[in-house]
Amino acid sequence: MRFTFSGARLVDATMDVAEGNMTIAQGTIQTVNQADGQSEVVIDATDTFILPGFIDVHTHGGGGHNLHTTKLEEILAYNRWVASTGVTSYLVAVVGTPNCMPEAQLQTAVSAIKNWQHRSEGAQPLGIFLEGPYINEKKRGAHPPIWLRRPSLVETERVLELTEGYLKLVTLAPELAGANEMMARLLAEGVTISMGHTEASYEQTLEAVKHGVSHVTHCFNAMQPLHHRNPGPLAAIAPLEHVMGELIADGVHVHPAMMYVLVKLLGPQRTIVITDAQAGAGVPDSTFEFAGQVARAICGAARLEDGTLAGSILTLDQGLRNILEMTPVNLQEASGMLSYNAARSIKVADHKGLLRPGYDADFVILNQALELQATVCQGRVIYTQPAWEERLSLLKQQEEAL
Repeated sequence: MRFTFSGARLVDATMDVAEGNMTIAQGTIQTVNQADGQSEVVIDATDTFILPGFIDVHTHGGGGHNLHTTKLEEILAYNRWVASTGVTSYLVAVVGTPNCMPEAQLQTAVSAIKNWQHRSEGAQPLGIFLEGPYINEKKRGAHPPIWLRRPSLVETERVLELTEGYLKLVTLAPELAGANEMMARLLAEGVTISMGHTEASYEQTLEAVKHGVSHVTHCFNAMQPLHHRNPGPLAAIAPLEHVMGELIADGVHVHPAMMYVLVKLLGPQRTIVITDAQAGAGVPDSTFEFAGQVARAICGAARLEDGTLAGSILTLDQGLRNILEMTPVNLQEASGMLSYNAARSIKVADHKGLLRPGYDADFVILNQALELQATVCQGRVIYTQPAWEERLSLLKQQEEAL
């Protein structure tokens, strides 16, 4: 069955149509901003915004659920919860484990990805993000020293074996001994290399980019700052058009004034809005675990008992509103920062991140206040507010019949 959403403002990184139509069928977008005489169902979307579904390449959990886990059901529960924040796809984040590689967690992440491919329930886990354990102890943040490891080709082969081709993104500190060899091997397998939790200087950053770094983990956080005589990594990547930078858009990890600076420095086409969220995201005043450590949601952030920032409690629907309020971008640019830029970095931009014919029917419906009304993933309604239940009922009935 073909469904046409009519009268919505259609916005992605490449267009902004004031009143357009979008037709979906068989999980993909069929037509955009043109009449479709084949649609059996037309859904009135007047006075709404339709944007590509959000893609979070750096999140550790939310809704009370951790992604660094050995419990498959915990990730499946996260898939269902995160749809309520506008996320249609994401990477399963794995961090470190005491004195060994996180083998069980990587295997659980693989199982979750395969499970979604079979059941297609909730948001789609696109692959795996390994944040560490190959990071600099001086910039470890909430990562305990006992988690950290040195890069090695032997461990690289083991990581690739365990992840079965699903490894999409790896954060490491490029100044560590053995990092260049590790990066070369990962690049050969199509993995995106991100530098983060690093002491790298301006010069070391330029060298790291030569060895394949094309992504920067949570810019400003856990790295050398911008300085007029010691410019640091962000100044090094500023003129390098192929390098993307993450931004935790909660206004806590990075002051709104510096969020503005980063977007000016990289431009909205190279900035990726992330949450770096923990299990406490969406659960006010919660206490939760970050890979064995007690953390709390306090004053808009996740903190360990000693006060160390341990990720955020941000959701991407709020991230959209924040980025529009705190930085000099318009809605079209913001859409790219929450969807298309991430898709480009992890090499899925041929079918994710835009409202374009042939792309996956991943999109969000927002009201005039940019509040989430519904989330659709590959043509399936995975979240809806009560006001949209009736309008999307036929689409949901079709899913249930499949």
